[in-house]
Amino acid sequence: MRKRIAILDYGSQYTHLIARRIREKKVYSEVLPTTVTAAELMENPPLGIILSGGPASVFAEGSPQIDPAIFGLGLPILGICYGMQLMAHKLGGKVEPGSEREYGRAQLDVVRQDGIFANLPESFTVWMSHGDRVSALPKGFETTAKSANCPYAAMCDESRRFYGLQFHPEVVHSEHGTELLANFVFGVCGAKPDWDMSAWIDETVERMKQEIGDEEVVLGLSGGVDSSVVAVLLDKAIGKRLHCIFVDNGLLRKDEAAQVEQMFGAKLGLDLTVARAAERFYAALKGVDEPEAKRKIIGREFVAVFAEEARKFSHCRFLAQGTIYPDVIESSSKPGNSQTIKSHHNVGGLPPDLKFELVEPLRDLFKDEVRAVGRLLDMDAQLLDRQPFPGPGLGVRILGEITAEKVRLLQEADARVREEVRKLPNYKSIWQTFAVLLPCRSVGVMGDQRTYEYTCVVRSVDSIDAMTADWTRLPYDTLATISSRIINEVRGINRVVYDISSKPPATIEWE
Repeated sequence: MRKRIAILDYGSQYTHLIARRIREKKVYSEVLPTTVTAAELMENPPLGIILSGGPASVFAEGSPQIDPAIFGLGLPILGICYGMQLMAHKLGGKVEPGSEREYGRAQLDVVRQDGIFANLPESFTVWMSHGDRVSALPKGFETTAKSANCPYAAMCDESRRFYGLQFHPEVVHSEHGTELLANFVFGVCGAKPDWDMSAWIDETVERMKQEIGDEEVVLGLSGGVDSSVVAVLLDKAIGKRLHCIFVDNGLLRKDEAAQVEQMFGAKLGLDLTVARAAERFYAALKGVDEPEAKRKIIGREFVAVFAEEARKFSHCRFLAQGTIYPDVIESSSKPGNSQTIKSHHNVGGLPPDLKFELVEPLRDLFKDEVRAVGRLLDMDAQLLDRQPFPGPGLGVRILGEITAEKVRLLQEADARVREEVRKLPNYKSIWQTFAVLLPCRSVGVMGDQRTYEYTCVVRSVDSIDAMTADWTRLPYDTLATISSRIINEVRGINRVVYDISSKPPATIEWE
């Protein structure tokens, strides 16, 4: 079994970052629900356990708890924020509401420069986000760091290898955070940097062979990076027993449907069925402008169209999806307690007559890890470098009612945005760049004539895993060219604006 660091998810929006930071050190990390028992953990004993942060209070009714037996396993444990408070509360210490909520940067003063603080400065900046705080340490613990508003900003019981941090070392705002986590993972837990994608591919292909056996698989292929990598992995594992279904919902980028047919049907030789359903989607979306309602309609119609095609493969036992970890963390409280942000569009809720078993080989990987897998599989670099595209497609980039004409406008504007940004030397480092069509019109002047047309928003963000993002500082000349091309070449748009919002508090997509 793969050696791992187990992370219990208490609901922090930063939980995924803990996993990211550890994997960046080439150590496998796995996020588990807080309901996991000590016995279940020991079925595959982790090298160490991290208790994540979370929004709850340890005193609140229904707050996430921990199996007390976990503290008796003899394994190293690191509690972060809520995780530290829960550890202190369960082991006999005291937790109380702070005199004032501490949120943002704080100066940390290190009391003991050993253990997880080994080789770190005496003082540095960290990111706090808490209301409650530890007011009395459990027996056997001592203070290892403090801040102006938090006398027990860090604690440890070296004999049991238990550690607590009131701040978040996983976020970029915390100086030396990655070193702190590395000290725990390597220095305390004794992990080795042996997690790599080559080994993952071999393990995954072998696991799929065992799991699927001689059965056949249907894959919902979108043409994006995730489902494409799944397709190649499955082709490697089961060959011609893979059947791909591509639903053209009329909400794709310009010429995208034709490109998918060419790449996966003609070039890769996969068994590909294309369902052309644009008019069906437009009819279902007529008169609808509420974002969640549009997402649900798109998801519902996608499932209906997919099901119609999948019935042709009713002999297949398995359904494959390109689900990745950010989909899991944002779509539900599983694993853990993270708050739902918005609905995600994946194949689900199929009719009862389609009793497929799910195959989701990428569900524990982040986007950059998926791309790394694709490169090791010798997939087309142009495909792997494609920026992420949401399941509902342009449906979440057209605010207000969706019509065929609005889709056409946005496709043309978006194509010009992507064409210009692709010319930049740092294009591959940009997470996502796209256009959004607003429902409002404004007055303009073109050729001495008054116009009354739509507004286009240009959105570009930098990110690692889509869970947090900052707006890209695109060159002014590039923005000027994009604006000029859209206004002059796309009849129906007379104004272009640039979105400079980060995530959080905004999301990457507008809906």
